[in-house]
Amino acid sequence: MAQLKITQIKSTVAEKPHVRSTVKALGLKRIGDVVTKPDRPEFRGMAQAARHVVTMEEVK
Repeated sequence: MAQLKITQIKSTVAEKPHVRSTVKALGLKRIGDVVTKPDRPEFRGMAQAARHVVTMEEVK
């Protein structure tokens, strides 16, 4: 099964509360943090909701 590598590239200080909570739920705390999650629709949707704050790439 493929994995998603999600990296925070921008601060969440000026973001709306739902974006902040989504980034926190992904397990990211600061700029440059990287988490690996299973490639599932839930995690893709969370990364898509915060797409201006995080980057996402597939890892095998």
